[in-house]
Amino acid sequence: MFQADQYNGTRHEQYETVLSQLGGLIHGEPNLIANLANASALLGQFLKDVNWVGFYLFDGTELVLGPFQGLPACIRIPLGRGVCGTSAQERRTLVVEDVHAFPGHIACDAASNSEIVIPVIKNDQLIGVLDIDSPLKGRFDELDKEYLEKFVQVLTKELAAI
Repeated sequence: MFQADQYNGTRHEQYETVLSQLGGLIHGEPNLIANLANASALLGQFLKDVNWVGFYLFDGTELVLGPFQGLPACIRIPLGRGVCGTSAQERRTLVVEDVHAFPGHIACDAASNSEIVIPVIKNDQLIGVLDIDSPLKGRFDELDKEYLEKFVQVLTKELAAI
C-alpha cells in the first residue's frame, strides 16, 4: 500500500526518497503502461509548482501521449518539434526556463511557462520522454535535472519488458 509522504529534509534527500519509492512501486512489474502511470503519479504528488507530468512514447515515427497527470494534452508530437520532440530527437535532457522563448514550442496548456524533458532510452533505443511543465518561469534547475535523469534511469533499469 502506498501512502503520500511528507517529504522532509533537503531537496537532495527528498529526491532520494522519491527514487526509493519509484523502485518499490515498479519492482517486478513488467507492464510499461502501469509503471509509467505510477511514475507520473509519484512525480505529480512529489513535485511542487508543476501543472503537468507525464510521458510521451515513441512509436517509431513520432511521440504519442502516454500516462500522465494534468490537463488533457497534445496527442502526437513529431520528432524535432517543440521541447519534447527536440529532446527525443537529440536524446538529451532539455531544461527550458521560458517555453515561450523556445523555437517551435507546442502550447498544450496555456498555463505552462517552464519545462523539463528527459529522454527515456533503453538499450540505445528511444522509448519516449518524461515531460514536466510548470506555471512558473525558471522552475527547474540542475538538481531537478540530475535527479529526474536518475528517476528515468531507475525506471528503465526496472523495465525489463521493453
